[in-house]
Amino acid sequence: MPATSQSYPSRRRRTYRMLAAAVTLASAGALAAALPADAHDSKHSLPLPSRYQDVQLLSFNDLHGNLEPPSGSSGRVTERQADGTTKTIDAGGVEYLATHLRQARQGHPYSVTAAGGDMVGASPLISGLFHDEPTIEALNKLDLDVTSVGNHEFDEGAKELGRLQDGGCHPTDGCYTDTPFEGADFPYLAANVLNEKSGKPILKPYWVWKKKDVKIGFIGVTLEGTPGIVSADGVKGLQFKDEVETINKYAKVLQRQGVQSIVALIHEGGFPASSAYNYDCDAPGAGAGISGPIVDIAKNVTPAVDALVTGHTHNAYVCTVNDPAGRPRMVTSASSFGRLYTDTTLTYDRFTGDIARTAVKSANHVVTRDVPKAPDMTQLISKWNTLAAPIGNRPIGYISADVPNTGTESPMGDLIADAQLAYGKQLDPETDLALMNPGGVRAGLTYAAKASEGDGVVTYAEGFTVQPFANTVNLQDFTGAQVIQALKEQVSGSNAAAPKILQPSSGLTYTLDLTKAGADRVVTDSIRLNGAPIDPAATYRVATNSFLAGGGDGFTTLGLGTNDLVGTDDLAALAQYLTAGSSATSPIAPPVPNRITIVQ
Repeated sequence: MPATSQSYPSRRRRTYRMLAAAVTLASAGALAAALPADAHDSKHSLPLPSRYQDVQLLSFNDLHGNLEPPSGSSGRVTERQADGTTKTIDAGGVEYLATHLRQARQGHPYSVTAAGGDMVGASPLISGLFHDEPTIEALNKLDLDVTSVGNHEFDEGAKELGRLQDGGCHPTDGCYTDTPFEGADFPYLAANVLNEKSGKPILKPYWVWKKKDVKIGFIGVTLEGTPGIVSADGVKGLQFKDEVETINKYAKVLQRQGVQSIVALIHEGGFPASSAYNYDCDAPGAGAGISGPIVDIAKNVTPAVDALVTGHTHNAYVCTVNDPAGRPRMVTSASSFGRLYTDTTLTYDRFTGDIARTAVKSANHVVTRDVPKAPDMTQLISKWNTLAAPIGNRPIGYISADVPNTGTESPMGDLIADAQLAYGKQLDPETDLALMNPGGVRAGLTYAAKASEGDGVVTYAEGFTVQPFANTVNLQDFTGAQVIQALKEQVSGSNAAAPKILQPSSGLTYTLDLTKAGADRVVTDSIRLNGAPIDPAATYRVATNSFLAGGGDGFTTLGLGTNDLVGTDDLAALAQYLTAGSSATSPIAPPVPNRITIVQ
């Protein structure tokens, strides 16, 4: 049976804060229909509650196990100033996120905290090394009430996701401390992820938050396209259903149970018109400042749903998008890595049990680092860092400057591709080139010392943050025609609307003409390998990671290679490349990202 808050079987059920404050009266104006403030129960002579009750919804998404403050651009947000200029602000880190959330809850006796998926997966070493148990512990301490699954919750498969929910030691690595892992205090929701055999959701599809006479239902889904962006082993035996159809189905279920206030947690997102977290998404009209998959979803999700908390694209926005009835509805996303949180006011109408949509307010707030660190989070980080230190602090190389992972072609992406080409040549001297998927480049490398290792030193922990997936480096044979087709798949097919530009190894060059459409954006005649045109009839030995070798990210052609040879994991290849090619006196310089000529 789908669960409500009463039946959720947590071993450590959290008691919601029961503040001894009287129920606050709603604001006047739009809510002038509230009961008289001096209304009393004649029998008991007690004040009656207001018709309207403000409920605070705090939300965030795409934490990805970033317990410590993220480095480089991953740890900054852009803020728009009153004069139209922008500035960047250092942000993120659960020590600060905890303080901000706890401060935000003060004075709000009706407060619920929800998340939009990808809480774990692609995590830095402090969490990823321990199969993200540290992040689940941190989320418990953050008093997270509920989250949807994201695609990265399936990186290690459905069984491992179930373990994160229910607890228990890892089946291979065992227990990391004397205290067994107890799992999440909060429910993971996966309404559109079904067991192929049973046809039923693998986790709870929805959950109901209740306090006194106020109740709000939450439905959680991830993007239907998850199988295309997760390794095949991670989604084996699972079906991913349409987001809109699933949400609409369970909205009816909740309404039949008397729950009229509903929030959808959707791990799918959009692309805002501005990179500033606080830009006006609704100028000049509702939702005019956002595009992408979430717009169509928002336009088709039933009007019974009152707000959409989204994620996946790592962008920040607070927009209204009209529902199928033409009524504005709030759609939010809080960037990623714990750099922002969203504070939304949902005004609950006790007469109807629904949300007064015209009174909904929402804003994104920066998780600044100028507040006191939460001591319990500092202790948690210290505990896991101590366990990770023997592995994480080991130097694996030296760099002469920052190696960022930003841009259509990034220095970090090029460096990884070069490392995989070098490793491929060790396995097979006939290896010609390497291609790296941009989504697998999770961070850059920073020159400044993070701890005591010294400037320019790259530690294993830093390398793990860049490549946390434990993919293998695979060699395959392709015809030149297939290589050309794979490059065209960057900007066509499922990647036409949101291109995924592969990071090329040294020697592979071509022109990307963004003034054209579809596959024509890759200029075929410009493709060169070591200065020579790609021969469609020749055979080329190509190194990729196992995700691309399985046709991931819409690169179906890369799943058709022959003469497969599977090597070590991709992080080991990067570490080997850095160790062999650099020293304290001769560090590696960041590659110049000039292998792709971009025409705009």
